[in-house]
Amino acid sequence: MIDNLVANHEAEIRLGVFISGFLIMAVWEIILPRRTPVTQKLSRWVHNLSIVILNTILLRLLFPTAAIGAAYYAISNGWGLFNILNLPVWVEVVLCVVALDLLIYTQHVIVHKVPSLWRIHRVHHTDVDLDVSTGVRFHPIEIILSMCLKMAAIVILGAGVTAVFIFELLLNASSMFNHSNIRLLPSVDHLLRGILVTPDMHRVHHSINIEETNSNFGFNLPWWDFIFKTYRSQPIEGHQNMTLGLAEFRDLRRQRIWDLVLLPFFDRRS
Repeated sequence: MIDNLVANHEAEIRLGVFISGFLIMAVWEIILPRRTPVTQKLSRWVHNLSIVILNTILLRLLFPTAAIGAAYYAISNGWGLFNILNLPVWVEVVLCVVALDLLIYTQHVIVHKVPSLWRIHRVHHTDVDLDVSTGVRFHPIEIILSMCLKMAAIVILGAGVTAVFIFELLLNASSMFNHSNIRLLPSVDHLLRGILVTPDMHRVHHSINIEETNSNFGFNLPWWDFIFKTYRSQPIEGHQNMTLGLAEFRDLRRQRIWDLVLLPFFDRRS
């Protein structure tokens, strides 16, 4: 039933989840902000959302069915672990979400460690403020490479359409949530960190301090940072006083969409 719903209305559901999630976080940021922005929000949103539109168009052109298509392909050919095990749908969904989330964590660590990939990933880190729009600000090359890796993993797992679709929705929603500039009660934040990457937890990752940048790599599930000892509880200077972004990219005139797209090719600062 869910497979048929995805097949017929995937784009509409994705768009609905994105718009509703973005608006909820945006309103929350206005009502209960965690930090005072250092830049003008509207200008940043124009360029951050423009790169989202560019990425969406490129993905649709290169991979018309993307991750969902990979799931259909694995099922139709009987490929992958889950097609052999024939598990209940709910078990497959849980295992798929956990396995693909570990993949995204590993990918995130690698793009920080490999210089050529870091040059591409820097586009995400050059944002000098952190809010819901940062959660969707990624270079097109990174998005394409990530999709290729994800599709390969889906075929190897033999993940079903329902499991992949739920993971994709969770990943998108959690990215907007944990990048948002929202205030949570300390007790709520502490509780949520057991099952979900919170905004305060992920904000540490966007610190100008390189040791803090190389921590808290999780996007959705926080467990990998705990297990692999990349977890850092709080920024040294505190959330109100910490500086976000990268030390070598402080020029606000370099935050336009085409500057972001061209940054990996024409700016070799590391």
